[in-house]
Amino acid sequence: MKQDQQRQQGRDERSGISPGLTGLLIGFVVALLWVLFGFLKLLFIIAFSGAGYYVGIHYFRDRETIKRLIDKIFPPGMFR
Repeated sequence: MKQDQQRQQGRDERSGISPGLTGLLIGFVVALLWVLFGFLKLLFIIAFSGAGYYVGIHYFRDRETIKRLIDKIFPPGMFR
């Protein structure tokens, strides 16, 4: 039993990306966008990415929430 828990913990640790690598990738992408587009366009991209992330987390967790959101935007039953 204890060996199974240790094996599972070992798999969990190996399957994830380390926080250092995640930070490196985020920093690289931000720096690349800054060089390519400039500061104001970078802020625009980050703001809309953040808004997309927020909408994705809060509205797209389950199908029923997506259906209610579409019904708010379009008349009910228009696309179903």
